[in-house]
Amino acid sequence: MNFREVGTIKTLVVVGHPQLADSGTQQFLKVAAELPLVTWHPVSEPVAIEQEQQLLQQADRIILQFPLYWYSAPALLKNWLDQVLTRQFAYPAAGGNLVGKSLGIVVTLGSPARQFKAGGDEQFTISELMAPFQALANKLKMNYLPTFVVDQFGYQSETEKAKLLIDYQRYLTQAPLGHFKAKSDWLIEQLRLQLAVAPAEQQQQLNLILTQLQSNQDELDDLQANLKLVQDMEDD
Repeated sequence: MNFREVGTIKTLVVVGHPQLADSGTQQFLKVAAELPLVTWHPVSEPVAIEQEQQLLQQADRIILQFPLYWYSAPALLKNWLDQVLTRQFAYPAAGGNLVGKSLGIVVTLGSPARQFKAGGDEQFTISELMAPFQALANKLKMNYLPTFVVDQFGYQSETEKAKLLIDYQRYLTQAPLGHFKAKSDWLIEQLRLQLAVAPAEQQQQLNLILTQLQSNQDELDDLQANLKLVQDMEDD
């Protein structure tokens, strides 16, 4: 099931992959990113700096997407960053064109994600390896998103790939990330959209899923309201 987003977040996916056409992972993600307010933008050389800066200005959420090369991004993407993020364009005290925007990282792994931890084969976590991008977001006063890891795509089952597709689309379009209610709202909206175009034989099943999600959401809202009431009483 390929969900479609109709929200208001404009997302730019900057893809830095030296062998993009040969990457099954990136071709899968490209199809998943075919959403109304998402722009899929492979990095190419020579870099047209002004055009790239315009794309960045038009986006609310900027995603840097790349395979992990020697614990960092490929030189193709690093060169793009060096040329496009000029002081005059990006520094908050100068152009400040990225202030308040969100920066996310989508990184694809050839080695198992479980190896990236203290005591593991790689010794360092993905979050630690992505720290330079977090520092970049901090410098430019952007909102840094949790890293989205694609773990050995070629070894994933069809079920795992289906989950990856939905999680990836949420990462590109859901606002805000990291909140259960936002995730639930996003799924409910996608199911409603799917119902509008689904064949009759699928509508009953989709309606059941939608009803269950809405019921769970109502229970969550009631719980949050009760917790707020308790907190207010404690403050008094």
